Amino acid sequence: QVQLVESGGGLVQAGGSLRLSCAASGRTFSSYPMGWFHQAPGKEREFVAAVGSSGSVTNYADSVRGRFIISRDNAKNAVYLQMNSLKPEDTGVYYCVATPYWTGGRMWLSSSYDYWGQGTQVTVSS
Repeated sequence: QVQLVESGGGLVQAGGSLRLSCAASGRTFSSYPMGWFHQAPGKEREFVAAVGSSGSVTNYADSVRGRFIISRDNAKNAVYLQMNSLKPEDTGVYYCVATPYWTGGRMWLSSSYDYWGQGTQVTVSS
């Protein structure tokens, strides 16, 4: 069992940066691929980024590639999302997710993840 708690959200101006953190509990955290999803107001949750269990493999949505960086620290049971050059369309709730398996090309699917955090709100003003 893995429990996920996000933090680091807030209000930021367009062009600014935020760093989201996700604290994970559970003995098997270091073996689980992790990721982030974004839900804009009135829209479905969308994939943002994923990182493999060792941190060496990453995957990004086209909309954030080059602006966001996902990383993890297995010693701290944590995964991070560094968000740079933020845009108003990045506004929404960001969810930390975990799965026992790296599914390659299906990591963008919400159904690939077994564990979800409660989410943290990010608001980007124009």
